Amino acid sequence: MGLALDIDASGMAGDTPAAARDSGVGEVDRIPDPGRLFLFALQHVLVMYAGAVTVPLVMGRALHLTPSGLTLLVCADLIAAGVATLIQTIGIPGVGIRLPIMMGVTFVSVSPMLALLGAAPDTMAARVALLPTIYGAVITGGVFGMVIAPFVGRMQRLFPPTVTGTVILVIGLSLMRIAIDWSAGGQPDDAVYGDPANLAIALATLMIIFTLIKFSRGPLRYGAILFGVVIGTVLAALAGHADFAEVGRAPWFALIRPFQFGMPRFEAPIALAMCFVMLVSMVESFGMFLTAGVIVGRPATANDLTRGLRGDALGTLIGGIFNTFPYTSYAQNLGLISMTGVRSRYVCAAGGVILIVLGLCPKLAAVVAAVPLSVLGGAGLIMFGMIAATGVRILSEVELTYERLAVIAASVAMGLIPVLAQKFFQHMPAVLGPILHSGIVLASVTAIALNLFLDSRPAPAPAPAE
Repeated sequence: MGLALDIDASGMAGDTPAAARDSGVGEVDRIPDPGRLFLFALQHVLVMYAGAVTVPLVMGRALHLTPSGLTLLVCADLIAAGVATLIQTIGIPGVGIRLPIMMGVTFVSVSPMLALLGAAPDTMAARVALLPTIYGAVITGGVFGMVIAPFVGRMQRLFPPTVTGTVILVIGLSLMRIAIDWSAGGQPDDAVYGDPANLAIALATLMIIFTLIKFSRGPLRYGAILFGVVIGTVLAALAGHADFAEVGRAPWFALIRPFQFGMPRFEAPIALAMCFVMLVSMVESFGMFLTAGVIVGRPATANDLTRGLRGDALGTLIGGIFNTFPYTSYAQNLGLISMTGVRSRYVCAAGGVILIVLGLCPKLAAVVAAVPLSVLGGAGLIMFGMIAATGVRILSEVELTYERLAVIAASVAMGLIPVLAQKFFQHMPAVLGPILHSGIVLASVTAIALNLFLDSRPAPAPAPAE
């Protein structure tokens, strides 16, 4: 398995390969020696970095932020992700699952935030003025998550695979429009939209990522999206489609302050939408925590799950305070743990420290902010498509009765209304805009309500994990 398995074959600090096959319970709390700890942690950062910075890039572009403002947003996101990761892996009293978990911004939060921005005039001043409202909603979602964390397990019957699979499918389909616009170079009204050069750069990035996935090993394979973006950016720069002037102007070090975009404002519609986001995100995390416990050999108890869900909520609360977004555990890192066999939670904790260091260096963040939209579009087609594919995979494991097919069909249709017909709800009260223009909220409400109405049979017990 390339570098990852070659490193792991020597075992943890003081271990032999045979000792590395001991109980996973012991390995979770074992600290590798510093050299291996850094390499293992860097692998995790490589795996999740592209996804971690995608949401701030999406929002920054939608806000029409200046390069310096976009850099600030990316730095805040990286620091908050690092802090949230430390909370989950190291833990504080009552919070944090203490398993190898990497935290990053959830894509689920993008739809309601873009819906709010879409209702504002298409200027930077008008849209940035809405940021305090977005952060007030994120803080509300974090507090809501802290309150409901102990009850999410009991509410699991409301989220059978039919509902969760449908919602995740709609998330991926909703975000696909963003990747398509990126690939074309921006927004449909932009003069460069659909320029053959943009399409060629997006296609080249896409093919580079597929090539790395097929032929590479080790970090190149695990970080195929990140390295594809890097190579695509180099190609774009050679073609004159990338501007790195802000990198030279950005400082090497800066502190991120709370409420840098103003004190939060709390408005009911967007706050309610963010509570829906938090609920869906926590249900997703519920499954990922169970999976992580199985992979590392330490099955998560009810108390573990509650602490982990509180960790998600506290990370989201911190995100709102430091002007970033809701956080959740990243599934791709669980795949890395499964492939490498490195189960130590301190490896992911070290990954959180690396994220914080990157966030404290605006010059590094400026490099990320300079990535052309067309390059991000090529990568986004895969990342957002993977979300939709995850929903399809979940639904493929469901017994598709007539009633469940009706639930899926109606929920997908409702969820895609804001994507396919932006003016569908234009005559509805403006206060309902953030809810009605959010595909994730419409799909969630429709799926839960119809599932309760049409399919009251209990979901089958999950099969034992292999």
